[in-house]
Amino acid sequence: MSPPDLTSTGLALVALAIFVIAYGFVLTEEFTELRKSKGVVVAAGLIWILVAVAWQRAGVEHVAERLRENALEFAELFLFLLAAMTFVNTMQERGVFDAVRSWLLGRGYSKRTIFWLTGAMAFGLSPILDNLTTALVMGAVVIAIGRDDVRYVSLCCINIVVAANAGGAFSPFGDVTTLMVWQQGKIPFLGFFALFLPSLVNWCVPAIAMSWSVPPGDPRRESHSAAMKPYALAVIGLFGLTVLGTVLLHQWLHLPPFLGMMTGLGCLSVLGYLIRRREISGFPEEGMSGEVPAGFKPATRPFDVFISMKRVEWDTLLFFYGIVLCVGGLGALGFLAAASNASYGALGATATNVLVGVASSVIDNIPIMFAVLSIDPDLSAGQWLLVTLTAGVGGSLLSIGSAAGVALMGQARGRYTFLSHLRWSWAIALGYAASVLMHFWMNAEMF
Repeated sequence: MSPPDLTSTGLALVALAIFVIAYGFVLTEEFTELRKSKGVVVAAGLIWILVAVAWQRAGVEHVAERLRENALEFAELFLFLLAAMTFVNTMQERGVFDAVRSWLLGRGYSKRTIFWLTGAMAFGLSPILDNLTTALVMGAVVIAIGRDDVRYVSLCCINIVVAANAGGAFSPFGDVTTLMVWQQGKIPFLGFFALFLPSLVNWCVPAIAMSWSVPPGDPRRESHSAAMKPYALAVIGLFGLTVLGTVLLHQWLHLPPFLGMMTGLGCLSVLGYLIRRREISGFPEEGMSGEVPAGFKPATRPFDVFISMKRVEWDTLLFFYGIVLCVGGLGALGFLAAASNASYGALGATATNVLVGVASSVIDNIPIMFAVLSIDPDLSAGQWLLVTLTAGVGGSLLSIGSAAGVALMGQARGRYTFLSHLRWSWAIALGYAASVLMHFWMNAEMF
């Protein structure tokens, strides 16, 4: 059922003001230190209360059914991300990412080589993990290498943010926005890979420009190396099988992706039980002589998969809940239909989809993409790929435009800043324009 047009009512304007205020707190999180989820979760509740009152006054029923539809969309997204984040946290606990960092530091590469390697790894890992986790892992590497070289750390962080966002744009697993598009059935799993070359161009153009400013010299090598803990490869393998199974279940049986991921999470829990039993049995009893076996944690804290689950980004997941319900509530008041007429109706699909990417550099791409999916414009496959690309890579234009950029600003505080990123926004904008043109050239038959 199409929502009534209540945009001119006082209740609708109050709901819109609540969302704007709540999102203002999201944009100022770095300064207020108020977690981004808190404001939008409160706003979601208030907006839907206003929706219920407005619908009741207008004589429209079934507001609860409308709310449940939005809650179901979030539930599928939540279960998928819960499983994926738990896998990533388990790999981190098993020392997988530390081993990668140690390997890079011990190879004796030059600063320019590491600039390109960390960017390439961010581009390659982001489609499998996600852009936020990938940026943090690669960021830890360049911070350890660059140490007090502010200019070098800043350039590497910018490169990693652009690469991670670009890599996440051509895979359903690389970004929440691509995941939402895939779950909505707008693009099949293999269809996303048509964006590989446009995404690669999006990273390479600014990377080439920045590489000429990388200071010469070799970083100081680390003498010690970090080894992965037992069962680390088993966790990596199980994650790969889970991703493969999720894709096959969705493609062949048309089952929602969260089912495959949650099944893999169950298998990870069983593997976690075996890891826990081995750690407990392999650790010397208290009072016995002998050294602690390498790679084992203390017997008082054996491996527990629920600790990995506890360490997922709950603030991010609750933020998604708030955003999905806030945008859904505004849609129930008619704002999304009005936005569709003002954008896709007036400007056309191409101009609107390009502007979506520019807007995502200021406003998080998740609410923008959810709004586009809620509007559900009649787009060709090429246009759906275009908005997926622009929403994914547009956040690189500013450091605050993506979760990867915001996270790295906190990790490399004082070295990677909003202004240091802004100095290279011209090169990133060139990459953005080049990636859009590459998409039109390569995938012209899809439009």
